[in-house]
Amino acid sequence: MGPYVWITYKHRSGPSTAPKCWHSRKLWGFIIIIALVLLLFGVLVTFFFTAWVNLIIDNQITLRDGSQVFNLWRKPPVHPVMQIYVYNVTNADEFLNHGVKPVLEELGPFTYVETWEKVNLTFNDNGTVTFQQQKIFRFDPDRSVGSEDDMVVVPNIPMLSATSQSKHAARFLRLAMASIMDILKIKPFVEVTVGQLLWGYEDPLLKLAKDVVPKEQKLPYEEFGLMYGKNGTAKDIVTVFTGAGDITRYGLVDTFNGKTHMSHWTTEKCNRVMGSDGSIFPPHISKEDTIYIYDKDICRLLPLIFQKEVITDGGVPGYRFTPPLDVFSDIEHNPENECFCPSGPPCAPHGLFNVSLCQYDSPVMLSFPHFYLADPKLIEAVEGISPPEAEKHELFIDIQPTMGTSLRARARIQINLAVSQVVDIKQVATFPDIVFPIMWFEDGIDGLPTEVTNLMNIATTIPPVARAALLHALFITGALLLVLAVFCLVRNSGRQETLSLEGTAHFATNDEKNKKMKTQNGHSNGKALETRTNPAFMDDNTS
Repeated sequence: MGPYVWITYKHRSGPSTAPKCWHSRKLWGFIIIIALVLLLFGVLVTFFFTAWVNLIIDNQITLRDGSQVFNLWRKPPVHPVMQIYVYNVTNADEFLNHGVKPVLEELGPFTYVETWEKVNLTFNDNGTVTFQQQKIFRFDPDRSVGSEDDMVVVPNIPMLSATSQSKHAARFLRLAMASIMDILKIKPFVEVTVGQLLWGYEDPLLKLAKDVVPKEQKLPYEEFGLMYGKNGTAKDIVTVFTGAGDITRYGLVDTFNGKTHMSHWTTEKCNRVMGSDGSIFPPHISKEDTIYIYDKDICRLLPLIFQKEVITDGGVPGYRFTPPLDVFSDIEHNPENECFCPSGPPCAPHGLFNVSLCQYDSPVMLSFPHFYLADPKLIEAVEGISPPEAEKHELFIDIQPTMGTSLRARARIQINLAVSQVVDIKQVATFPDIVFPIMWFEDGIDGLPTEVTNLMNIATTIPPVARAALLHALFITGALLLVLAVFCLVRNSGRQETLSLEGTAHFATNDEKNKKMKTQNGHSNGKALETRTNPAFMDDNTS
């Protein structure tokens, strides 16, 4: 009979805490591959998730006919509010006759609610869209302090513009101008209603110019008003980039009335019009970026730099951008502004920007309200204007940096008239050289509708949360699967090795016993004797 082979398994006492690894090596190898794929995808998410999200955002905000973003851009679901403050001159006669400081009374605000829409749109093959801007202004008496019918005394801008322009003309022309003004009874100050000052009134000089000035030199309006021609559809034809093909130009002006540059200034850089209209900007804005706004009335690109982080309506975070402190500085304080002084020194005083070249040579100068950031001598030359405050008189725009959308804005600009004394014209012979403030306005929005801010919150807050959750899921799942698979492979390998060693040791022990039995019984036929006593072969003498 063959030998009995006994293989025993030893069981440890107590429950086992180790995972059970009953599956084959092939399966655990497959699980390792899955774990590595998960970890690799986690690495890709770490480095490329933001880029993937940005591609999606760029695609969604690109201006396409019929898209949601395009419709919001074409007809914004907000109503900007413009508040206008007029400087009423209370001592015009004393100022002219006795040379005292002009005393100004700030009236307002006169509040207007705006409705914006872009009309006559045409998409072009080069990734641009052409349109005309329509703005409708509606007077809001509930938010106004005063009425459009309130009377104000202000400098006669058409007259003072004409006299200033004649300063360097031949003397007989100035004398002729004085005679004409005397006949027409034109005076350096006019009393008009607020509505007339803003939206237009018939001026005798403009009416005369219409009849005697050559056609090519005529002004494009028949009445004078600081906001004349702005209530309705503008004649200007604007072309902006849609973002298709180049998202870095999204919302920027390509051409204004068919031109890519102005012709007023001395350098190509200063004549550029490639800026935003203030509603949308190229996405993915950083704190180090300088953004630009172009407005025909400002007559230049207005640079804006990061000021601080803000939280706007709806809890949408944004970056606040404001003009640099030296944006309207004189050349001594900001040499880069030399290009805006084509006639050479003397240039505009510190804190003022001369826009006469794009305002039909009228000596109009822009500043921030109350001469904020300007030479203190300007505000000291008049009485009745309170000291400037950044909180009330600073221009700013709050932008959602990921999408480049304006969240809140305050465009604050003051219109001033630089008056020059002209001795040969008796009407202004006693008028000193002075920068006379006329009015200032604040135009902007407080926030976007709730449905828009909700979408923006989803677009800007969900991706970071999704990225973090996805990274945790991928790395934790991948790491756990990898550790478990490696552990089980090692454990299964060790178990098989143990079983192999135990079997080898058993047979080696039996061989040793057989050899000893052969030696003791003298058998050499290779058969081992039974070691257990069989009763059938018991000796009778055995007790």
